[in-house]
Amino acid sequence: MSVDFDVAVIGGGPGGYIAAIRAAQLGMKTVCIDDWKIDGKPALGGTCTNVGCIPSKALLEASAHYEMARDGLSNFGVDVIGVDMDIPRMQMRRASIVRQNNDGIAFLFRKNKITYFNGTGSFAGVENGEYTIAVTGDETRKFTCTNVIIATGSKPRAWPNLPFDEERVLSNAGVLSLNDVPKSFAIIGAGVVGLEMGSVWRRLGSDVTLFESQPELLAGADRQVAMEAQKQLTRQGLTILTGATVRKVRRMPKGVAIEYDDARGQVEKAVFDKLLVSIGRVPHTQGLGIEKVGLKLDERGFVAVDGLCRTNLKNVWAIGDVVRGPMLAHKAEDEGVAVAERIAGKYGHVDYKGIPWVVYTHPEIAWVGRTEEELVAENVSFKKGVFPFMANGRARTMGTTEGFVKILADAKTDEVLGVHMIGPMVSELIAEAVMAMTFKATSEDIARICHAHPTLSEAVKEAALAVDGRALNM
Repeated sequence: MSVDFDVAVIGGGPGGYIAAIRAAQLGMKTVCIDDWKIDGKPALGGTCTNVGCIPSKALLEASAHYEMARDGLSNFGVDVIGVDMDIPRMQMRRASIVRQNNDGIAFLFRKNKITYFNGTGSFAGVENGEYTIAVTGDETRKFTCTNVIIATGSKPRAWPNLPFDEERVLSNAGVLSLNDVPKSFAIIGAGVVGLEMGSVWRRLGSDVTLFESQPELLAGADRQVAMEAQKQLTRQGLTILTGATVRKVRRMPKGVAIEYDDARGQVEKAVFDKLLVSIGRVPHTQGLGIEKVGLKLDERGFVAVDGLCRTNLKNVWAIGDVVRGPMLAHKAEDEGVAVAERIAGKYGHVDYKGIPWVVYTHPEIAWVGRTEEELVAENVSFKKGVFPFMANGRARTMGTTEGFVKILADAKTDEVLGVHMIGPMVSELIAEAVMAMTFKATSEDIARICHAHPTLSEAVKEAALAVDGRALNM
């Protein structure tokens, strides 16, 4: 049987399109199937580009500039009169940025001679170790391939018996497309999406309330960072109800009614104009045709894979949100590259302990490695150094001195075990920490590296110095 492609990638999000590009770079004949469309046009990039990472950051930037012009520029000696926000124009800019990213990926496919089909890809069968893939969409077709990379991503989890209507009950997609500022806004789930979108609409004028069932904010983050985040975000005007268990949600003609138990166990009721449900995501495997080839899922519905992203089927791999691990675009990208290299007979590698987390609020939040609480629970002896941005010259000039950098190092070897940050541009500063931990650096290594002055990165160096109690600027 003749084989049409060496590699077929099902899904064109960050994991899928990167896997396709790397496979093509390695000389394999590659096809990618993706069903996203915007305004009737193919839209490569998956959730991240279309209704996730990219558009949310566009709104975060726009709303931050608006708030700065309205409330913050006077601190710099700049007086602005009559500041207004044109929401439809802001949304047009968001859409334009998304389309630029869509078009950029399409260009990369052409550059790397990758075949692209817009439609839904699914297994149609397997014979003599070769897979038949069906594509359904505006056109239908079938082709054969030797290797398959499943990169179908995830979709938002809805509230029980309350489907998204994207008018009053919003998913991550609907909350990005609002053209009016709701007076009151409820968000169930104070994770990354909840905090970021809550920040956007709070800046634009909404009265935002976040309901978080966990007793503390950002359960996966270092507690010192999470406490500082809650203090700063609350000071800005977000109402964050931790330990709040939502019992009932009812759609009303002009809003949404929520009944919940507060942290004391008291039953409370409230009505809001809009509701964002941000309670996690579920792997997207519907329509994949898994039953036709016997692909196994795990007990939570994810495609079951081993540590190398291999499924139970020969030459079938899965990456990104559809498999175990954090649902992060950069994790999916690294897995995509690694799988393509493994298919080519090379050694693909993903350092799961070195995957950074970022929350793009103000101040930003970022971390990599283990938290102080995890080290205590594991009986690991450690030292820590903390340096506040209040003592950083560049942060002062920027007018954003909230937060700090915290470095945790092994008490015996001094190897960096975790780095946790909250403050200006820490989404960029965390890269130094990831690099350091990847190469098993010590806090002394970071402390000895020359950092440009004045920069925010000096806070990382000072935190490393503080591990041994010798910070120079505090």
